[in-house]
Amino acid sequence: MDEHDYRVGILGATGAVGQTFIRLLDDHPWFTVTSVAASERSAGRPYRDAANWLSGQPIPPSVASLEVQSTEPEAMDCDVVFSALDSSVAGEIEEAFARAGVPVVSNAKNYRQHDRVPLLIPEVNPGHLALIDEQSWGGGGFIVTNPNCSTTGLICGLHPLMDAFDLEAVQVTMLQALSGAGYPGVPSLDAVGNVIPHIGGEEEKLATEPRKILGTLDGDRIEPAALTLSAQCTRVPVRNGHLACASVRFCDDIEAEAVAEALRTFRAPAVTESLPSRPDPFVQVLDAPDAPQPQRHVEAGGGMTVSVGRVQDCPVNDVKFVLLSHNTVRGAAGGALLNAELLASEGYLDRARADAATEPAAG
Repeated sequence: MDEHDYRVGILGATGAVGQTFIRLLDDHPWFTVTSVAASERSAGRPYRDAANWLSGQPIPPSVASLEVQSTEPEAMDCDVVFSALDSSVAGEIEEAFARAGVPVVSNAKNYRQHDRVPLLIPEVNPGHLALIDEQSWGGGGFIVTNPNCSTTGLICGLHPLMDAFDLEAVQVTMLQALSGAGYPGVPSLDAVGNVIPHIGGEEEKLATEPRKILGTLDGDRIEPAALTLSAQCTRVPVRNGHLACASVRFCDDIEAEAVAEALRTFRAPAVTESLPSRPDPFVQVLDAPDAPQPQRHVEAGGGMTVSVGRVQDCPVNDVKFVLLSHNTVRGAAGGALLNAELLASEGYLDRARADAATEPAAG
């Protein structure tokens, strides 16, 4: 098998995030989907019959004919699995794959706060991959997670500012797209012409996940960032794209133009340069007074670029801005795919594959 030629399995393949994985992995230069798995009601059926396909593009022919497997390690012959499982079932299933020697790249929340599991955005904290060496599932496998969709976009905007300045506190209102609720999601009579000022668990995730991602690796643990973050999360009638209206406070006097320049000039770590899904730019700063907008800017960089606009001095804190990210691409499947590419580039997938070839998996 050639270098960077990996067989991929998708857990939860029939759901909205699983379908996004399949779409993004079509013709990927490093990864080939060879196994798809879902619940018992879908197992045993061809993928084309089991999935309520939501994309306007056809199901890739190589996947359409695959038989849907059960979510068990012995049912899937692959080098790495992407997990799009619901958190109600993800914990035990992902652990089973890790114990069987299979790397798990998860979009679920279950292991995000685990002390030995990286909560990863490659352009922000690639060094946190070192936590993998502290995992001991027993079979040579490991788990890596990507953050919540709202956390991901916000952190992409905050990291360049923390890199340039001493950031003290963030206040943010999230306007979150309907697709973030999955399919069928929010009932139409609640969604149309309405704003729902509550999304269960979102505000709690925004209070905790950024501190881990932006924290410092200290030996075998993460020292959380000393950052206070207050969030309010709302569901709005937009199909794709989470919009964050953020106000930030620094330890020193920092003005809007300095913030805009820090965002414009930030460069992702060199370790990400060869990754196929890496966007360029990582963050784009838009000068139009009515930007960013989901309809116009959410697909920037194939959905992987974060857009920032309306960078202004703030009379309450120091600087305020509006940030837009694609919640199902950068914030979900695309972010996990970029994580897997970093794992491949840094040799973690090859190491796991070699271990699986030489050592029996733990029971």
